[in-house]
Amino acid sequence: MKFATLRLAILTLAILAQLYLFARARQAIRSSRRSDRFKSRAIRSTGLAIGLLFLLNWYILTRPIPWVEPPRAAQFGLFFPPAVWSLGSMFSALLLFLTQIAGWLGRIGVRLYRRALSQRALSGRALAGRALAQSATDPANQGRRLFLKAGVGGLAAAPFVLSGYGAAYASRACDVRELTLSFGRLLRVVQLTDIHAGIYMTPEQIRRYADQAIALQPDLLVLTGDFISNSTLFLPGCLEEMIRVSARYGTFATLGNHEHWYGRLSEIQTIFQKYRIPLLQNAHHVIQTERGPFALAGIDDLRSGHPDLDEALAGLGPVIPTLLLSHRPEIFPRAAAHGIGLTLAGHYHGGQVKLRLPGGDISIAHLMTPYPEGLYRINTSYLYVSRGIGTTFTPVRLNAPPEITLFHLT
Repeated sequence: MKFATLRLAILTLAILAQLYLFARARQAIRSSRRSDRFKSRAIRSTGLAIGLLFLLNWYILTRPIPWVEPPRAAQFGLFFPPAVWSLGSMFSALLLFLTQIAGWLGRIGVRLYRRALSQRALSGRALAGRALAQSATDPANQGRRLFLKAGVGGLAAAPFVLSGYGAAYASRACDVRELTLSFGRLLRVVQLTDIHAGIYMTPEQIRRYADQAIALQPDLLVLTGDFISNSTLFLPGCLEEMIRVSARYGTFATLGNHEHWYGRLSEIQTIFQKYRIPLLQNAHHVIQTERGPFALAGIDDLRSGHPDLDEALAGLGPVIPTLLLSHRPEIFPRAAAHGIGLTLAGHYHGGQVKLRLPGGDISIAHLMTPYPEGLYRINTSYLYVSRGIGTTFTPVRLNAPPEITLFHLT
């Protein structure tokens, strides 16, 4: 799916969610026993609040805000509330809509059941009228209605609570994932990916991840793309933290789709050269170790760039162990066909917002690719897809915490 198509689909669903929630809120306000003047003001205020939250979030997503290091007060007071609202509103609207459909189908089923059991000579319309008249005067039915309204209200609020949790806590509960894989060379490799530096990933936060990477004492640090969120303005601060990680064989990087979407290749290359981090754009670098050489290759983003795996591997013999960096994981079948021992990728954030169901995990990423996260194998070739540390579209992670990956290669 192209980025423009995906963004249009998300925008359409988000707008429909705002309209639906406003319609439900207006209905609830009108059914209250308050004065007409209060109802009118409450409806206008609700519509204004929904509109402002939605528009502010969309502006933040589509327009770079040149605030390289915003204080936490600005993050949690200005940037996070619109984001939490926008994500929560979509799931809240979905739950309310499904509840409304279920209630409508349930009422139809009850009416059909009563009509089938009736042995009286009254018409179905008369029975429905009598039932309605009874429910209007039956205190038990009134109590049941209040209970159902409270339940629906709690159901509608749940997505906002989960979104707030995902923004305030889960997106910062970083996992350090360790894997031991056969490679033919003894190496400690740390992978960082999908940093998405921006107003939701400040230099202070990146510094914390860099400190964790330093503590892992890597022989090699690899960065597999999407360094920025929506502006190259944040790239220097990101790389400044990355160069603090001292790795025996150096730090190497490849680009992701966000660099192509929001920057010019020449500008990005200049910034990487300034910080002395080699970019492997359809290229490789041979590294000598005590147990012999290995090759580190990298390709451009599979969709937004100009990837060329053959060019990246040109001149490499079939015997030398090769580690491939690719922002997207779909290169894996071709990499395995070339005998590449290990491919490292990211891009999908492990789904970022993921539901855990008995039949398996589900997210947008799990529907888009066979490689959303984790370890995969074809014959003797491995692919690992990291969840990364940043976020995109929304600063919320649910059931997909950020990840720093440490590989013990043997």
